[in-house]
Amino acid sequence: DTVQLAKLSTKFAGQIAKLEQAIFKIAGEEFNLASPKQLGEILFDKMKLPFAKKTGKSGAYSTNVGVLEKLQEEGFEIATLLLKHRHLAKLKNTYTDTLPKQADPRTNRVHTTFLQTVTSTGRLSSIAPNVQNIPTRTEEGSSIRSAFVAKEGAKLISADYSQIELRILSHVANIESLKQAFLADRDIHAQTASQIFGIPLEQMTPELRHKAKAINFGIIYGISAFGLAKQLNISRTEASDYIAKYFEEYPGIQKYMKSIVEFAKEHGFVQNVLGRKCFIPTIQDKNHAFRAFGERAAINAPMQSLASDIVKMAMISLDGELERRQMQTKMILQIHDELIFEAPESEIDEVSKLIKSRMENILKLDVTLKVSVNSGGNWQVIH
Repeated sequence: DTVQLAKLSTKFAGQIAKLEQAIFKIAGEEFNLASPKQLGEILFDKMKLPFAKKTGKSGAYSTNVGVLEKLQEEGFEIATLLLKHRHLAKLKNTYTDTLPKQADPRTNRVHTTFLQTVTSTGRLSSIAPNVQNIPTRTEEGSSIRSAFVAKEGAKLISADYSQIELRILSHVANIESLKQAFLADRDIHAQTASQIFGIPLEQMTPELRHKAKAINFGIIYGISAFGLAKQLNISRTEASDYIAKYFEEYPGIQKYMKSIVEFAKEHGFVQNVLGRKCFIPTIQDKNHAFRAFGERAAINAPMQSLASDIVKMAMISLDGELERRQMQTKMILQIHDELIFEAPESEIDEVSKLIKSRMENILKLDVTLKVSVNSGGNWQVIH
């Protein structure tokens, strides 16, 4: 919907202009916001803000996201405005201004290219345009999805695997309490919070559940205490305690992770339960940071690669079944654990049941795979 994208571009341009004026007012002068050199001089030479750090051969101050986020945490309003400005400028330049030029002029559709061989875990990636990467966490980012609309007489269907990597973890690491929680369809983050923080489920607060969710997903990616502390805005000591408590509650997970890292060090790769090998070249690196990155990759790869294989198996199965039933529904997009379809309104009910059933039963694990299915006229409303 190019009209909708043009409206969003105009709206973002207005917001960007207001932010610029607010930034110039705080800075006391106008300057080129796109110039890291000029911005660095304003923040650190003129305003004397903390966290000044010169980088590279140019000797200019670093003004990257990490620096601005630190300043924001310290309560400097200019940093908050700069982060918002960058976010909106990226949305405008990358999406609302560019997507209409990337659409086929005859059909008004964008056609991405999926790459099979970019990630070591076998995940598909998308380029020109990258439609897997459209932001969802902010209201402005999410609004871009409203411009992706179904054709006349059709709707979009989203089918999304729920917590697939945690389900895979409970299976491959054979964690009985996690498996039982999934089989009983309990809230896995609330259960983890209850176990780590010693709070009965009926007294669970959203804040504790949020912390447990960050730990659950962080553990899958081999998160460090430093990473968790940054994510939850807590001290590193507190984050270390949370991780230690997590492993006390789920000792099988820690044992599984150690065995995976040892296997990777010995063989140079890890393997998922279907046999896909993911090579980890940095696992024996002399550089500590590279080695730590390799260890995190080794922990995550068996789960992420199995998740990606499950989605691909479901795609192949569904493609064949849609053809066999001579349905008009088309599979139009894959975003890691989610598939998007375009279906005539007359097929919505039948095809939604088919999609859910195929995706949930494509591979037998100790826990059930769960898929949520939604349909609507544009991509924003089905999320």
